[in-house]
Amino acid sequence: MEALAGHPTELWHALPDGRVQCDACPRACRLHEGQRGFCFVRACVGGRIVLTTYGRSSGFCVDPIEKKPLNHFLPGTPVLSFGTAGCNLGCRFCQNWDISKSREVDTLAVEATPEQIAEAAERLGCPSVAFTYNDPVIFLEYAVDVAEACRARGIASVAVTAGYATPAARERLFRAMDAANVDLKAFTERFYRDVCLGELRPVLETIEWLVRETDVWVELTNLLIPGLNDSDEEIDAMTRWVVERLGPDVPMHFTAFHPDYKMLDRPPTPPSTLRRAREIAIRNGVRYAYTGNVFDPEGQSTWCPSCGGPVIERVGYELGRWNLDEEGRCRACGTRIPGVFRGEPGRWGSRRMPVRIGVGR
Repeated sequence: MEALAGHPTELWHALPDGRVQCDACPRACRLHEGQRGFCFVRACVGGRIVLTTYGRSSGFCVDPIEKKPLNHFLPGTPVLSFGTAGCNLGCRFCQNWDISKSREVDTLAVEATPEQIAEAAERLGCPSVAFTYNDPVIFLEYAVDVAEACRARGIASVAVTAGYATPAARERLFRAMDAANVDLKAFTERFYRDVCLGELRPVLETIEWLVRETDVWVELTNLLIPGLNDSDEEIDAMTRWVVERLGPDVPMHFTAFHPDYKMLDRPPTPPSTLRRAREIAIRNGVRYAYTGNVFDPEGQSTWCPSCGGPVIERVGYELGRWNLDEEGRCRACGTRIPGVFRGEPGRWGSRRMPVRIGVGR
């Protein structure tokens, strides 16, 4: 293994046997000098935990905010997106495995300071920056510094995360965020244990804390995998929990799986499964349930829960009719639609635009 260097972190403590324990996520990796944690990017150097990927990225891209997915946060606007490498879960179906499962840190070909990223977002006309592709929990020191630089310029920060974090880590990370999409991968401990190599309980605790204890705008995503987490019973239990513990206004996105990484033996998710999940969610009281990764204008549009009319029409990432006033109220009946809206919507559409920021290695 190459010589390690990295950015100092605070979420760790020394153990009596000479090892140090990382306290960023529930794995609690206990490391000897020179060892890396499960995530591969937090390591023991000089008797402390350091972040080996601080200031380094696999690249930057301007995406539609709806791709994160966030449907109630600055709709139609562009978001400057980037990730680093590694992950603290081991999902066999990972759709970004080339980044999140990377064990070659040299693939992080771009170096960019927090201020360079904030300046680029401003220059590119992006009202927000997203930490995505891999989980910001494992590079939280870099993410927080970028978020603070962005906040100084009036730019929002978005965490796209699995929520697998300790209370100390989530406090540090999400207090710097303005919005989060949390990937609730399933609703059984068995799925998390066998398919993700993790636990469900800490994820539910993170979601509840975000919704109840912070001002972060939260939306949830559930990737439905045929035969593993797509039963009516599991979707029913999950959506009931959402309404009972979080309230009816937290948007839920049911998205389609495609075979990837170590799960090539499952078929793609049929659109009918997503529509069925959305129907179950609505029946259980979820007011804003969406389908994703399929063509389904009805399931991707936002509907007023009071009058039933469309308030934001969508076809994929493209916005159609906009029936919200400047205060985010339905123009037909005046019902306030929860979210973060700033007058008229953006017109970014479905474009994906790679950009160069910082210095290439």
